[in-house]
This record gives sequence, C-alpha cells and structure tokens, in this order.
Amino acid sequence: MNFLRSAAYFLYFVVVSVAMNLGATPTLLMPRKAIVRTSQAWSAVLLWGLKHIAGLAYQVRGEIPQSGVLVAAKHMSMWDTIALFMLLDDCVVVVKKELLSIPWYGWYLKKAKMIAIDRAAGANALRVMAARAREVIADGRPIVIFPEGTRKKPGAPPDYKPGVAGLYSQIGVPCVPVALNSGLFWTSFTKHPGCIVIEFLPAIPAGLNRAEFMRRLQTDTEAATARLLAEGNKLLNQNM
Repeated sequence: MNFLRSAAYFLYFVVVSVAMNLGATPTLLMPRKAIVRTSQAWSAVLLWGLKHIAGLAYQVRGEIPQSGVLVAAKHMSMWDTIALFMLLDDCVVVVKKELLSIPWYGWYLKKAKMIAIDRAAGANALRVMAARAREVIADGRPIVIFPEGTRKKPGAPPDYKPGVAGLYSQIGVPCVPVALNSGLFWTSFTKHPGCIVIEFLPAIPAGLNRAEFMRRLQTDTEAATARLLAEGNKLLNQNM
C-alpha cells in the first residue's frame, strides 16, 4: 500500500510541477511578486497532495519569522525547500549557482531573485552573497540558508559550514534556527504516512562572534532535531 501511495504521489508531483511550471511562463514578464505567489501556490498544492495521497501531513511549531532575518534550517529532503518557501512570506533562498541552468526552474529562481552562489569561488562567493543579502534584508525579506550545504540523512553527524557564520556576521540581523524531521518520512521515492514536524526555534541575537554563533546554532538545532527525530521514529513505529 505504501508503495502504491508513493507511486501515486510521484505521478501527482510530476503532473502538477510540469503543468504549473509551463503555465507560469508568462510570469517571467510580470513583476517579481507574480512568480513568488505562483511558487507558493505550487508548494501548497504539492503539500495538499502529500497529505491526501501519501498520508503525510505536517505540523509547524514555534513562531514563523515575519521580517528580515536569517533563517538557518536543517536540510533532510526536498520537502524542506517546498515547505519553507510556502511558510515564509517572500523569502530568499541561498541556492547553488548550477540550479539557475535548469529550464523554467532556474528561470523562476532568477526572476524571484534568489541568491545563487558559486561554491568554487571561495571568499568571493561570500562577498557576493553578503552584498545580495544586505539588499534583501533592507527590503524586509527573510533569507533562508541550509548551513550544512546539502541534505543530511536523519542522525548523520552535523557538518555546519563556516559560510553561515560569515553571512550572519556581515548582515547584522538575528538568526532563527529551524529543526525538522522530514528525512524520516520523505525518503527519495518513498513517502511514509505520518506527520513531519518543522520547528522555528528562538532567535539567536545579532552581534555574537563567529565561534559563539556557530556553537549556539549547532547546539540548538541539533538538540531540537534529535528530539523531533525521536518523536517521528515513535510515530513511524506505531504506523508499522
């Protein structure tokens, strides 16, 4: 049954994504907000299907940021990006430059003015990212960054990159850590029924030195993530 649900959702995901991506082409000629709202609608439709087809709901805990702050999120699955883009109003996500080359998807990232970084550029990448981030913060928009740089399996050792500390120190705003347990339920093709929890943790104030900031970010995020993983594993065991 779980395989059939996952297969049905995969088909739903593909059909919805292709239809909405092609249908949104005219937004490339419209003001930036048009593609932002269309992308949020895409996220909402995908999450609706996830609940009603695959039996996988979600729950939000904590206070969702409403202004220009840095949001540093744990990253376990594609679900994270979909959900954060819907939950955070008009957010900017730090993405790999390579994603801009994908037809339609990359075009929409450019139109929405996401921050694309070239990981091979070293220190220059941080300077470019910080300059763009200051513009975004001045507009009152939250910035989302995945501080480990890539998806991590549930329970994998943490690997927080220094780029998040560099960005935090240069834009001078609080940082809201985000913990989640999506990787237990969204595992590539398979979607396990249950409830993903995403939790916005208390903000880390601006102005800490880099070492203290990194310590706070990793400690707070990993402790909350471990708690959510334990909760999610318990739910999975009950559903088996």
